[in-house]
Amino acid sequence: MTSAPPPRTRRRALTGTTAALGLSLGMIMAINTPTASAATWPTPTSSKAVGSTISLSGTKDYGMQRLYGTGDLGSGNQDEDQGPILKLAAGTVLKNVIIGAPAADGIHCEGSCTLQNVWWEDVGEDAATFKGSSSSNVYTVSGGGAKEADDKVFQFNGAGTLNISNFAVKNFGTFVRSCGNCSTQYKRTINLNTIEATYKGSKLVGINTNYGDSATLRGITIVGDSSRKIAPCQKYIGNNSGKEPTTNGSGPDGTYCKYSSSDITYK
Repeated sequence: MTSAPPPRTRRRALTGTTAALGLSLGMIMAINTPTASAATWPTPTSSKAVGSTISLSGTKDYGMQRLYGTGDLGSGNQDEDQGPILKLAAGTVLKNVIIGAPAADGIHCEGSCTLQNVWWEDVGEDAATFKGSSSSNVYTVSGGGAKEADDKVFQFNGAGTLNISNFAVKNFGTFVRSCGNCSTQYKRTINLNTIEATYKGSKLVGINTNYGDSATLRGITIVGDSSRKIAPCQKYIGNNSGKEPTTNGSGPDGTYCKYSSSDITYK
């Protein structure tokens, strides 16, 4: 077995009003969710080091506690196959938690789950990964925010539908990616509604047309991207061999990338 590369030092994100993500009041009111406003980055009520993955089921409300990795979860690098801070059994509802740095592989949903008012201060490998083989799975992200993601924020590996609303993202690679080269592939449906994405960023969503994926974008605000470098919807030809997927165009087409110019506002 080859030795792992030395851990890469990651910058911790600031907390408090100096690190506000800045969703406008109008955007906050657009979706009636029982979550905290995305206008100001939350201040944690306390902090807890997590040395091994915490498994959850049912409903868990952390009351805005910050969880961060230590030990095996504390390298802070982009290595694949890191453990998550939290692993959610199918049907779990997770509320009011801040994932600090190091963040390891964030949160894993083993089936349908709800993430309500969850914040990532400095995304590790991924903020959350959605798994599960049933096409009836529904994964819901309601409120919250994430920043400092070198690559992906949300990784969609399983089958079903992923709904994300009232969410702010800043400094990221790809906001949501349907897995391009998982050994088992599925048709995946992604719905983004009332999202504020602040540059720098590369793509809002990446989907695989050959597996019938689709992405619907509504109420998207992109901030600080005067050159329009962030691609709202990137299409790929996925595979199950582990190879890097090839691109298959971008932009709205009514079938795979479902949005119009009026759905995206640039500020």
